[in-house]
Amino acid sequence: MEPTPSRRLLAVADDLSGAAETAAGLESRTTRSRVVLVGGSAAPRHPGEATVLDLDSRHLPAADAAEAVRAALALPPPGDTLVLKKIDSLLRGNVAAEVAALAADGASVVVAPALPAAGRTVRAGVVHLGTTPLHQSDAWRAEPVPSPHSVAAALGPARTALVPLTAVRGSRRTLLTALRAALAEGRVAVCDAETDADLDAIVEAALADGPGGPSGPGRPGTRLVGSGGLAAALGRQLAGGEPADETEPAAPPLATSVPAGPRPLLVVVGTAEPSAAEQIRRLADDGATVLRLPLEALCADDPAAPIAPPPLHDDAVTVITPAPGPAPAALSPRRLVHGLARTVAATLARHDGAVDLVLTGGETARRVLDALGVTELHPVGQVHHGAVHLRTPDGRSVVTRPGSFGDADSLRQIVHALRPHPTQRKVRP
Repeated sequence: MEPTPSRRLLAVADDLSGAAETAAGLESRTTRSRVVLVGGSAAPRHPGEATVLDLDSRHLPAADAAEAVRAALALPPPGDTLVLKKIDSLLRGNVAAEVAALAADGASVVVAPALPAAGRTVRAGVVHLGTTPLHQSDAWRAEPVPSPHSVAAALGPARTALVPLTAVRGSRRTLLTALRAALAEGRVAVCDAETDADLDAIVEAALADGPGGPSGPGRPGTRLVGSGGLAAALGRQLAGGEPADETEPAAPPLATSVPAGPRPLLVVVGTAEPSAAEQIRRLADDGATVLRLPLEALCADDPAAPIAPPPLHDDAVTVITPAPGPAPAALSPRRLVHGLARTVAATLARHDGAVDLVLTGGETARRVLDALGVTELHPVGQVHHGAVHLRTPDGRSVVTRPGSFGDADSLRQIVHALRPHPTQRKVRP
């Protein structure tokens, strides 16, 4: 299939940082993207637009997550709409239930979860972190169950067929034949990939049969499932293979704008990743104010009594994060995140003026923006891989980043990209 930037594209993600990463990957000179946090306005509005819907389904029961996918699929108007399901590159979340929902109407499904930019590859159908298979790593240390031994295992009862690296890197005909054979048998095609070039080849082959997929016109077509790496490959395909531009793309017009000039930057670190402490320490070395909030207060039973909000100062950086130390026996990670969100909302309500935000961890980001009533975001670019600079309709900057992404200087890089003013420093699209 020749690149068709006029097609509508609907992407669905299970958390907000993944949705932002997807939107940034899809954004190009020929495709404008937006992140939507509620379902009602999520349908792609016009050709050439990519709408990325955060289903907020990572921690839902499997049946509810599947229903959320089915509801999302019903949003686009009839016609030529591509569908991309963004999944976690570490296979966390309701992968099996959501992929089953994608295929329930007879659509062909191609799965390629590799994320080369983060060193996450798929070889022989197994996710690897560098040279270590996922199930031999500690990447699922915070999960209540062990990690799956393979992508096929993560897909549960779905019938799968492996498309090995030899096919992916073979001729275009070889890869196309392998995909068609798997899909013709009603199997989910699971693709090996180690590089962005591998993902480019998979996207090109998966879309080669056009809107109806290998089954022909009138069918739902081929649906893609993968990480932010696959989203970026799809973005390149729709843009005709154009190289990445090192300047910020033109953002859509704003309905209203916040006043220009210095304003506070609030960094909210809700992730439990061990690297977060060092990232915060480096911000403190740069002069940021760090507020470590007691776990007991964040998890209080009375949601109407948030922690006293800290004062914010123009052109200053403030970090809010749970205090280190032994966790209460009955600590609920979700209650902790809700407590952070309430505190952020109370802090911003007390401040007279706009505040820019840096939010780490997908659930933290979603809960904070829900508390603030933000329902739509537009990508500006990326500070580094996964750290996505977005803009609210009224002109505030929001950077989201998965908790597991970024080195020790990640937060420092993000703050430097947003200051002195959000639009005065380049970020990488």
